[in-house]
Amino acid sequence: MSALSQIELYAGIGPNGQGVVERLQVRVNEQNECQLVRSPGFVKGIASGDVIKLDGTVGHFELVRRSGNLAIRVISRESLSAIAENLTPALELMGGELDSETPRMLVYSIHVSCGFAAIEDLLNASMDANSTWFYGNVYAPEDGVTPLNWWLELLEQV
Repeated sequence: MSALSQIELYAGIGPNGQGVVERLQVRVNEQNECQLVRSPGFVKGIASGDVIKLDGTVGHFELVRRSGNLAIRVISRESLSAIAENLTPALELMGGELDSETPRMLVYSIHVSCGFAAIEDLLNASMDANSTWFYGNVYAPEDGVTPLNWWLELLEQV
């Protein structure tokens, strides 16, 4: 793998009706595939460590290989600093990582082998009335409710 590069991926339509792109750091390999360094905050369906290939259409990609990481996004109407202060160390103890932080959004990566129940219990216990969390790569980007089930085969191997 090479040094870090930056790519832009299509993240959807913004409130103004215009397309939104997200800039992500990647490592590009010899096959011109990109391995994500961090989970995205807005692009759906992928997480840190996943390998993608840009498909020639600006901002679009094809998933080559999953890393096994879950992308978790925490958002709030107010500052998340108090939540981050407790949640980040707890997720790190489970092997998770804080990938990005803004005053009102946190993005984490954690391996699916930690268990959905344990991860969800921790996240649910950490939220307040102004905050919520959701997965970035567990449900189909098209509808947001159909499970992708990519983890089933991976968990059978563990």
